[in-house]
Amino acid sequence: MTRILLVGYDPETVDFSDPALPPGLTAEKIHAGIQVALKQFAARGWEADVGFIRPDETAGPTVERLLASTSYDCVVIGAGVRLPPRRLAFFEAVINAVHKAAPGAAIAFNTRPEDSADAAARWLPVGSQGDKTGIQS
Repeated sequence: MTRILLVGYDPETVDFSDPALPPGLTAEKIHAGIQVALKQFAARGWEADVGFIRPDETAGPTVERLLASTSYDCVVIGAGVRLPPRRLAFFEAVINAVHKAAPGAAIAFNTRPEDSADAAARWLPVGSQGDKTGIQS
């Protein structure tokens, strides 16, 4: 079975006043979006886990710990981790942790929780034995 790890900041730790984030975003909206993503993963026959990290020095080690417990085919990094410019160092820590702990896993990026399944699908094999889909032209 295809396994996905969706990594994002714990919604309760997000600074919603950051102008880099969409206006009106709330922890409740993020949680609701994650539930949509989990249903979409399941509809594709994929098993998915959510790994919350904090926007601090524990981000990288937390990702490494999450990846040490299970083998994932794809790690989807949430937009909240990569978009705020002031969080660039944490984004780099997360990417390097994924690269180190799961070198065989594809890495994908969503724009919001609801498009996480599409993000993973861009980099997972078509069917069970097909070629990588890669970037769609």
